[in-house]
Amino acid sequence: MTKPNLSAIAKELKGAMIQHSPEILTGIGIAGMITTTVMAVKSTPKALDLMAELKEKHKNDTEKKEIAKDVVTKVAPVYLPSVITGGLSIACLIGASSVNARRNAALATAYTLSESALKEYQEKVVATIGEKKEKNVRDAIAKDKVDKNPVSNCEVIITEKGNTLCYDTISGRYFTSDIEKLKRTENELNKRLLSEMYIGLNELYYELGLRCTDQGNELGWNINDGMINFDFSSQLADDGRPCLVVGYRVGPRYGYGDLH
Repeated sequence: MTKPNLSAIAKELKGAMIQHSPEILTGIGIAGMITTTVMAVKSTPKALDLMAELKEKHKNDTEKKEIAKDVVTKVAPVYLPSVITGGLSIACLIGASSVNARRNAALATAYTLSESALKEYQEKVVATIGEKKEKNVRDAIAKDKVDKNPVSNCEVIITEKGNTLCYDTISGRYFTSDIEKLKRTENELNKRLLSEMYIGLNELYYELGLRCTDQGNELGWNINDGMINFDFSSQLADDGRPCLVVGYRVGPRYGYGDLH
């Protein structure tokens, strides 16, 4: 019989706990707050009895300091376990938030590095094979996106902003519009970008008549990265309809509101 490798199990368990530490701390914090409430409710009758006893004891006393001292030394300890539990619960919730903040900062840094590397790669590709061949590569990528996400399996969002079938490469949604309206939207948002310094992805979706997304809350364009620049590719959808694939020469990024 093979003996379990306790060291490997411990290492794996430690790794899982580190990986899921925000969820674990949040769970402990929520459970602790519920426990705190229950303990406080259960302690209240005893505290009320003690207050009644102290009130009877000091009914003829005029020295407020003595009364306050009795309250602190006899009544307050009744709630001490609740206070300790509540404090630990708050610490767990703060710890979970801190871990998430550090991870988000690391993610943003990694995203920025990847984005920079991709931009350098794209520029080198254009310089090496030429703009026409590079455009052919982008068209092939656009075709792959449409093929992997066929319109026959998807909802087409009717926006009343045109009749051309379009495909957004970020959200993977099909919608109706036309190239002139898309270019007009691009120009209007770029004017705002020049004055406001940054634009959220959901603001673009709003202008296109699309629902906002959770991803759209996190991504956007910053004037320091350049203007919004649609990259259009004409493809055929699987049902035979012409489809305008809408890509982005300058993609939205995390932390777009940072102007430094």
